[in-house]
Amino acid sequence: MSKVTEVASNAKSENVEQVLLDRPTLVQVILAGGSGTRLWPVSREQFPKQLIDLVGNQTLLQATMGRMAGFSTSWDIAADPVIVCGTEHYFATYEQAREIGVNARIVVEPGRRDTAPALTLAALAARTDGRDAILIAMPADHAIADLDALHQSIEIAADYALSGKIATLGIPPDRPDTGFGYIRLGEALHDGAHRIERFVEKPAAELAAQYVESGNYWWNSGMFVVRSSVWLAMIERFQPEIHAACLQAWEHAKKADECMMPDATEFLRSPSDSIDYAVMEQIGKADSPFDGVVVPLVAGWSDLGSWDAVWQAMQKDEDGNAASGRVLFEGATATYGRSQGGRLVACVGTSNLIVVDTDDAVLVVDRSHVQDIKGLVSRIKRDKSPEADAHRKVRRPWGFYDSIDHGDRFQVKRIVVMPGARLSLQMHHHRAEHWTVVCGTALVTRGDEQFLLGENESTYIPLGIRHRLENPGRVPLQIIEVQSGTYLGEDDIVRFDDKYGRCG
Repeated sequence: MSKVTEVASNAKSENVEQVLLDRPTLVQVILAGGSGTRLWPVSREQFPKQLIDLVGNQTLLQATMGRMAGFSTSWDIAADPVIVCGTEHYFATYEQAREIGVNARIVVEPGRRDTAPALTLAALAARTDGRDAILIAMPADHAIADLDALHQSIEIAADYALSGKIATLGIPPDRPDTGFGYIRLGEALHDGAHRIERFVEKPAAELAAQYVESGNYWWNSGMFVVRSSVWLAMIERFQPEIHAACLQAWEHAKKADECMMPDATEFLRSPSDSIDYAVMEQIGKADSPFDGVVVPLVAGWSDLGSWDAVWQAMQKDEDGNAASGRVLFEGATATYGRSQGGRLVACVGTSNLIVVDTDDAVLVVDRSHVQDIKGLVSRIKRDKSPEADAHRKVRRPWGFYDSIDHGDRFQVKRIVVMPGARLSLQMHHHRAEHWTVVCGTALVTRGDEQFLLGENESTYIPLGIRHRLENPGRVPLQIIEVQSGTYLGEDDIVRFDDKYGRCG
């Protein structure tokens, strides 16, 4: 029997009080690996919805980071959350945490493997101090209006986790909805919770209506409360390949830019699976040594899984209209307007519409057809159009670039490098670059040379030459880059040295 399995078995024994005399710390785990298609064109593959301020002044990720604040409880709560995110998002995640003063422990997945491997990495990260912990796992892209109600549900769930169970927070439904998974309720427990009978995937409309009418089903919120040792025991028993791959990846992890980078080769051996499929659907089986419970959460929860859900979560005028940015309504009803690019969006006589404007795309969709956006994004990807993956302004760990113009054999970008930051030492096989400094001072490496450029000075980077751009100053460095060549894609980058761990 493995160590983690032994811990889980002890938690179910008659001596549970002795085993758990020292109550473990509560650790918030934020699962931030989403890719983002249903809220296109604001949400993109490289900049998903958790990084966007959809319903308030903070991004959804930042709001999630603050979700344990004010939790008045006898539990010891870890000050720093564990955030699991992808390689393409970790620098934005790091910056957003720093903006609100959160010293997050960021774990960077080398590839997408869904939520079960992500939670396994988080469980390993939470145990690095040698102590067990109770994980409060929650998606980074949901909205919750009533934090006190959330804290009450977590308190109940943590008590179940203390005894070796895995608890999930379920949402008593107020309407049939085909966009959510459901949980069939089992035996009622004394505090409003139920044993889990089974998980149900997103149903058709008629079946969803039957579920709600029966009163025996709650929505699956995707939030879980479980001891790290118990989760590791569960994943080892039910999904040994995931357990082995994550364990090896963690043992060979490296630290870069204040983030933990599990070994890519080992992690990518893991199957891709969700928490629901990998574990929750297994615990109710007769031969399972584990128990699961569902605790009710009535806290104004929304997964913000569509533009219609965003409209529902926002404050509205007397005609049911909601707006973000420069938006005017004239004779409009039940309309949502968003100006992401700063242009004025005017909705005249519209009804039940979603109108979203960004720098490079405009979406107009009937609110009853918002689920069709996912199919639209698939078409954009098949056409290999850039609007599916990234915005015109693309964030990088060193700053950002803004694609100003492009043609068949050229591309113009405005590049902003933050003070003290530097790009990787790199080369390109298919393009040359011209750099002109418009603000700040640039330290340029070009082949065997290294030199400074001031404002209004420029240089040329030939095709195939190793080069690097750095900002040695105290103000953001801004340059205009003109690329020319036969291929201008971002994948034409060969990195030789990179402080952000992107050479592998």
